[in-house]
Amino acid sequence: MPKPFASSTDLAQKEATLEQLADGVFAYTAQGDPNVGAIVGTDAILAIEARATPYMAQQWIDVIRDRVSDQPFGDLVLTHYHAVRTLGASAFNARRIIAHAKTKALIEERGQQDWASEQGRMPRLFAGAETIPGLTRPTDTFEDTLTVDLGNRTVELRYLGRGHTSGDLVVWLPEERILFAGDLVEAQAAPYMGDAHVADWSTTTLDNVAALQATQLVGGRGPVVRDEEVATAISDTRAFLRTTLEGIRTVRDNPGSLKEAFEVVHAALAPRYAGFPIFEHCMPFNVQRTWDELDGIDHPRIWTAERDREVWDALTD
Repeated sequence: MPKPFASSTDLAQKEATLEQLADGVFAYTAQGDPNVGAIVGTDAILAIEARATPYMAQQWIDVIRDRVSDQPFGDLVLTHYHAVRTLGASAFNARRIIAHAKTKALIEERGQQDWASEQGRMPRLFAGAETIPGLTRPTDTFEDTLTVDLGNRTVELRYLGRGHTSGDLVVWLPEERILFAGDLVEAQAAPYMGDAHVADWSTTTLDNVAALQATQLVGGRGPVVRDEEVATAISDTRAFLRTTLEGIRTVRDNPGSLKEAFEVVHAALAPRYAGFPIFEHCMPFNVQRTWDELDGIDHPRIWTAERDREVWDALTD
């Protein structure tokens, strides 16, 4: 019997937790759902990630208003282009929407298809989908580093290399040594690699993340991690990527089939990661993208709702 498609049957609401990391710095995590954050400045808030719909974003904004600050949103920072991170942006009425230049290009190239794809895979995260006014388009972009002055602190937006997508940025608080890593690092959650540059991510990019020596890290999913747990989260993410890459390389060069590669990699990863959120969801898309990369397809193929189902059915039946 085929497995239910992706997270289509994951309908149970998750318990969300607001956590203060430093004075005016907050993370909002939800048992493996996408994490968001907020940094309170002198007269405005910098928000990190927008959630998938304005309705879902408003639930987070209500928490901010009730427990954090009534200041307006000055900047909304998007760590990458995926719909669950971007489509709720209109709820913030932010002065600027900031992303990496490659994220803006990816939204133009494939944002509409990604929207349909992600909503089909994870319908629970798209509650209030009718409130989405359209694609979110950044108003401000950068290439390497952008420094944001919040009045009471400096926040650095950094591009550390290709990884989860080609346009991931991280939000770095150098004084507090707090890192919002987006989906470049997952803490006790499975990485999604369907739009990734796997070899770069598993080497140079994660090396650059580790070099910051954060003492607190908010990954794309999972709990906030601190001190030695930061290194564990980076190591777990790296090991997941490398196991996938090397397992598929071995099967492909044998030569074997994509389905055989899926089975080999799934068996290798399951003892450590099977209990992590979205592990089963991610695996078919991870295997297909990694196979493509090894085939020389550097620019990830666009996922459509139709292609999602084809790959899922081929690898999980």
